[in-house]
Order: sequence, then structure tokens, then C-alpha cells
Amino acid sequence: MFDFNEMVTRHIERESGYRKTIGRYYPSEIGGCMRKVWYSYFYPKEIQPELLKIFEMGNMLHDFVVRVLQSEKNKDVQLLQSEFPLKIEMPDFTISGRVDDLVLVKASGKTIVVEVKSTKGLEYVKEANESHVMQLQLYMHATGIHNGIVLYVDKGNLQSKQFTVEYDEGKVGQIMERFGQLHTLLSSKLLPMDEAKKDSKKQWLCRYCEYADKCEKNEG
Repeated sequence: MFDFNEMVTRHIERESGYRKTIGRYYPSEIGGCMRKVWYSYFYPKEIQPELLKIFEMGNMLHDFVVRVLQSEKNKDVQLLQSEFPLKIEMPDFTISGRVDDLVLVKASGKTIVVEVKSTKGLEYVKEANESHVMQLQLYMHATGIHNGIVLYVDKGNLQSKQFTVEYDEGKVGQIMERFGQLHTLLSSKLLPMDEAKKDSKKQWLCRYCEYADKCEKNEG
């Protein structure tokens, strides 16, 4: 016999000790708690197997979304690109990411940037998460395509909700300023404010933060 749970864990495990490079930043992180992002550069931690499994489920769900968008049964849309990289070069740092999907809606002729997110409770999704919107704003800015959708797909039943996001140049400017602040704090080794604790919309992040002990002691 064999233990398939253990096989899955070995299959998806990543090498430990991965270190991020100051000067290279990621759209998926900038909408979260800046202090947590700061800690992840100076105190990298191995991702726990259970969290890796959640990430892998998200990847599998996105693969399913791609197959649906490519299906000949859905002739009203055309998948133009999927999982393609983007890079925004700034004077002092680089922003790197991957766009989930780019689709053409044939009836309107609109090209739309689609950001796919998995969820285990679609009934609780009332609006697009601010962090996901920020991520999508950056993708629309980098591609020059100013039509965007955040698509939430329930992992349990494949039901979905989508939210249209309008491109906001002012919002993009604020996001870029935030990246600049992160770069300055990392370069000078100055600990950021514990913003998640002070923001009612982000306080839930603290419950799952692997740096909660350091944060509580203001270590850094």
C-alpha cells in the first residue's frame, strides 16, 4: 500500500531557503500588509505543505478556467493569452508578475484582462478584494488594456462571481507609490508600520500571518 497524502506533499514541496531580492517586487503582495512583505525579505520561511496544497488547488482551478475559455462550446469569447509574464521597470526597482488570462469578447470586440481567484465560500464574496483589484490595476496598466474582471470560482462547486474593474490611473499612481515606499523601507532596513492591525479590512490577515510573533514584538 501507499500513503497518497504523503505522495502529494512530496510532489509539491519546494526547496527551502528561497530568498527574495530587494529591488524585485510582486503585484500579488502589494495589497496586503507591508510589514509582512518586509519580513518575508529579511526572514524567509519555508511554505508549509498545507498552504502549498491550497496554492496547487488554485493552479488546478485556473487550468480548468483556461479549458473553459478555450472550449469550442463557448464561442462568444476567445482566449488570446494565458499565464504570460509582465515586467514594469522603475528607476530603482522592478515589478514582476504573471497575468492570468487575456480574452476577447466577440460581441463587443473588447479585450479584457481576467484575474482568476479561487474561494471556498462564494456566498461570502460580496465585492472584489482590494488586494485583487490593485493587482488587476497593475496588469491593466502594464498591458495597456483598460478593461478588467476579477473572477472568483468556488473550489467546491465551480460556481463563480465576477466583478468588473475600471482602470484608474490615479489608483495606479498610488500603487506605484506604495511599491516605492516598500523599496525605501527594505533598502534602509526600516520596519514598516503594522498596518494590518490598524486597518479593519486587513485585520483578518494577522490570524494567518507566520510573522505574528515578530510583529507583536516589533522585531526588525
